[in-house]
Amino acid sequence: MSSLINSLHPETLISSFGFIGILAILFIETGLLVGVVLPGDSLLFIAGIGSSGATQVALGGVQLPLVGLLIGGPICAIAGSQLGHFLGRKYGRSLFDRPDGRFFNQKKVAATEKWLNKYGTGKAIILARFIPFVRTLINPMCGIVNIPAKTFFFWNAIGAVIWVDGVVLIGYFLGESVEGSIDKYLLPIVGLIIFVSVLPVLVEVIREWRTKKDWS
Repeated sequence: MSSLINSLHPETLISSFGFIGILAILFIETGLLVGVVLPGDSLLFIAGIGSSGATQVALGGVQLPLVGLLIGGPICAIAGSQLGHFLGRKYGRSLFDRPDGRFFNQKKVAATEKWLNKYGTGKAIILARFIPFVRTLINPMCGIVNIPAKTFFFWNAIGAVIWVDGVVLIGYFLGESVEGSIDKYLLPIVGLIIFVSVLPVLVEVIREWRTKKDWS
């Protein structure tokens, strides 16, 4: 298990698979249910830093093309999400009729449904890009509830550009602003990104707990 977790570290993925690997991961994370285990936010952030040339040690000497990330990244994220929407629309709720697993369970599905109902189509799709698990599950969920493909594509494209390019550029400008290597700062930075990513989920859990407590 520990070897699997280590292999999913953003630095390991980038140093092993490079630019093409990043694009493939974006497609898989947004298009297939197995993508819930992939580190989208931290991967994009470190890829942005890598495109500035500031992490040559941690990334095994890999130099990433900034323009390629800014163009190819959103395209792959959009394509993956459209695939997820198609699968949800074609196979329906039976897609989720399976026993709970280590990385996939019905609670995540219920949370995604609630997210979609709470914020509405456009806002939910855009905000979901920044939430682990939700950004994977919301795509087939939109297909299941019969959100039209054109409507989904419109918000999907906007969300993909904001998410991918925004996170990549933050990483890039951070890498450019720091003199020399920032490898020693990568671990706490990634930890912070993960915390910020799951913060909305934690807030939602706390709200649910308070609501149940008030009704008890």
